[in-house]
This record gives sequence, structure tokens and C-alpha cells, in this order.
Amino acid sequence: MSIATNSTLLDGLDEYIIQQLQEWKTAGLAIAVIHNDEIIWKKGYGYRDVESKSEVTPETLFAIGSSTKAFTAATAAQLVDQELMKWDTPVKTYMEEFQMFDTMAAERMTIRDMLCHRSGLPRHEMAWYNSGRTREELIYALRYLEPNEDFRNKWQYQNLIYMAAGYLVGHIKETEWEQFAQQYLLDPLGMASSVFSVQDMQQKEDYAYPYIEKDGKLERMPFRNIDAIGPAGSINSNLNDMIAWLRFQLNQGQFDGQSLISKEQFAVMHTPHMPCDSPFQGSEMPVCTYGLGWFIEPYRGHMMIHHGGAIDGFASQVAFLPEQNIGIVALSNTQGSVVPYTASFRVVDLLLQLDTVDWSGKMRKIMGGEPAEQDTDAIAPSTITSTSKEPEQTDKEETPTSFTLERHGSAYEGVYVNPGYGELFVRRREDGLETYFNQLEMPMTYSGNETFSVELPLLGLTVTATFEVSEDGHVQSVSIPLLMEPGTKPIVFVKQPKQS
Repeated sequence: MSIATNSTLLDGLDEYIIQQLQEWKTAGLAIAVIHNDEIIWKKGYGYRDVESKSEVTPETLFAIGSSTKAFTAATAAQLVDQELMKWDTPVKTYMEEFQMFDTMAAERMTIRDMLCHRSGLPRHEMAWYNSGRTREELIYALRYLEPNEDFRNKWQYQNLIYMAAGYLVGHIKETEWEQFAQQYLLDPLGMASSVFSVQDMQQKEDYAYPYIEKDGKLERMPFRNIDAIGPAGSINSNLNDMIAWLRFQLNQGQFDGQSLISKEQFAVMHTPHMPCDSPFQGSEMPVCTYGLGWFIEPYRGHMMIHHGGAIDGFASQVAFLPEQNIGIVALSNTQGSVVPYTASFRVVDLLLQLDTVDWSGKMRKIMGGEPAEQDTDAIAPSTITSTSKEPEQTDKEETPTSFTLERHGSAYEGVYVNPGYGELFVRRREDGLETYFNQLEMPMTYSGNETFSVELPLLGLTVTATFEVSEDGHVQSVSIPLLMEPGTKPIVFVKQPKQS
């Protein structure tokens, strides 16, 4: 199918995006489209700063979240080209200290396994989210994180393992992953505005602030620094830089006459490795697979390679159709916004001259959790799924109203430790107790039988914490179901003796 090499087929896109921003309460969006190596659309919409009414431009920087993962896979491919690493050689060959809870997985894990999410580990997001631990400390903690699937048995999105993959790349080159990616990817591609930290982004002149919609209004959020797991999602970029990244993908590793990655290794990244979950599954996108750093799905009969991303206050989508030589990047500065997806899919419909799909309506059904739809977590892979669990009922006589801070509070107070997750504190607050973990304050409500309902307002998460108490009345540990995934156990934190 031939496609016009100008923006004629995209007539009406302006109005559609403006309407989408209003419908989905999204602060701003930057979107670019290329076809046959020509830029046919590059515009900003809405605000990068709602308060000052500063508008989004093609130069505006956004956090791209998990769209970073394709960069990490590309750096690994470069090492394969340099014959410094092989896709299927165990990680321990290059990094002897690498360990996992499953010793067989630790012995056999390869960079290919890491990059296509088949480690056997559930998400374990709270092991790193907002943690002050270093990248090295988080990699060390992998040995304590329990799997819930056999190694290579199932696709399981895993940010910590992606971080470890990037760390391995840097380790082999005796540098940091960011330095390697800068020198061998960003610099040759001319991505001069892109940075690896939201701290650095805020030193630039044109960057977007993060927002979240609450009660129909947009509220500014704090920037979330995720430098420790950088290879999983820390890049910040703009349309001008991401256009170069799209061209690089469509040209199979070639850029401005220079081969940065061989076509052979590029094909490895763009080849399906594992069947995976997708919220979009339906007649338009009937099956989903994952390559190395990319989702690979048929979109209405045409192969589409893409990856979204989300981190606090930002959402992105990077997609291309190799056979049609189409590339799209959409960047947003609103938490959980689906506009990067609805806008990208609308562009594909228009360029392929297909009847447009009501993706906004479909997203409403997905976000509403209708039974026919899949887990929405695949929309925003770098975020933690908001989950709610009611406190368990108890048959004992003790009731929530029988708990008083004066009578029982001090028994629970203290420091609790899990080697994979770090330290958790139970401490007093004016109206009761709270859990303090990864610098996050979580109010606790007593529900009887040594259990508390623990709220994490930032993530919309409510779980039940269960304390284990010895026969002589001493609190020994607390278990909290932080994973909320099939086959996972509660995370147990052991109470530490008071320091004298």
C-alpha cells in the first residue's frame, strides 16, 4: 500500500489530539511521525507547565519511562557485535558475583533471557520503587527475591532484571551503562538533548513538569528519580532526538551512513522471543509477543513494533511499522495518560487509510477492567499496578475498636528487615501507627487478630499487614502481600532487636 509522503492523510489529527487531551485530562503531548525517512508531523499540544501556561514544543523534554528498555537492548547488541558478549552465554561468565534465589536460574541466565523478560521473577516493584539503595545494592538483593514461575517458563515484565542487564553491559566495558549508551548510541545519533536523570532534565530550559488528574483537575507531582534502575526506564528525551531513534530503528541499525549495530543483531531485537500479555488484545491486535526491548504485535494485519513507558507523571509510546516505513513517537506529561496510545493508533489508521478505530472507547473499557480485557499493566510497564485488598475477617473476639495506641502500639513499633526489600519501620503518628518504607508513609488501621490495613496513597494501594507474635507476646515479624500476583507469597520483614 502506498502512502503519501506529506501530511495530507493526517488531516483532522490536530482536532483529534486536542479532543483527546480534554477527554483524558492530559496536560500536554508531543507527537512526531516519520515516513520513508521524512518527517511528516512534529507538533506539541497543551502545556509542559500548566501553571505558567508554557506550551509543549518539539524541544520539550519528557521522561520516556520504559521506552528506555529498547536502548538497553541496543547497547547489548553492540557488545555482541564487538564479540565481547554472546546472547546465550550465561551472565555468570561475565559477572561471577551474579546470584538469584533460584540457583539454576542464576547459573543459566543469559542476556537474552534478561531482555525478553523470562527470569521467573514477578515484578517485585516495591523492592526498588523510591528506594535509596544503589544499583549495586539492588543487584545484590536479587538473590533474596523469590520467583513464582520456573525459569524461562513465562513472560514476566521485570524492571530489576532489566536494570541488571544494563549493569552487565557497563560491567563488561568497565564503565557505567549510561556512559556507554551516551558514547555509543546517543552521541552518534545526535541525541544531544537527551539525559539519563530527571535531575539533569530540570537543568535544561525546555522540559515538562509531571501531572496527575485528581477529581477532574490536574495537579503537579514531584519528579521521581529512578537513577538506580536507569537501564529499565530513566531516559528523558524530546521529539527531535526521538525522531533520530525512530530512523535508526527503521534503518536497522544504520544512521547517516554509519553502522552502529549490524542488521543481523538488529533482527534479533525485532524478532519475537516470548508470547506476552497485552491490554489491546482483540480483533485489531490479536496476539502479542516480546522481542528484546520491544513488543511485537500485528496491528490490523500489519506488523507493529512498539514500547510504551510510564513513570510518575509521564507516559510515552514509541512505535514503528517496518514494512510501511512508518515511525511514531508520542510523549505526555500526565500520570497514566492513554493519549500517547490513542494518538499513535489514530495516526496508523489514517496513514494506512483504514477505517478509524474508537481507541478512546476501547481504553475506557480497558481502564474499567471489563472481563474481556487483559491486565492494564502492560500499558504502563514501568509503573506499579494499583491494587486493593480488603483486610481479612477474623473470628476472634478482638475487634478493631479494642485496639488502643497506648495499650498495644509500642509492641509493634520498631525496625523490620527483609534482605531483598530492605528496612521497614513501624512508628507512631498522632492518630495511630504508620509503616514507613522506601521513604513512603503508609497509615495503618487496626483490623483485629494482629492485622492492620496499610494504605499507600501515592500508589492507590491497600494491603493487609499481619504480625507474627510469640507465645510470650513479643512481635517477631510482619508479612505484607506487596506483589499481588498469582503464586507469590507475602513479603516477610523480621523485627530487629532494639539497639541498646
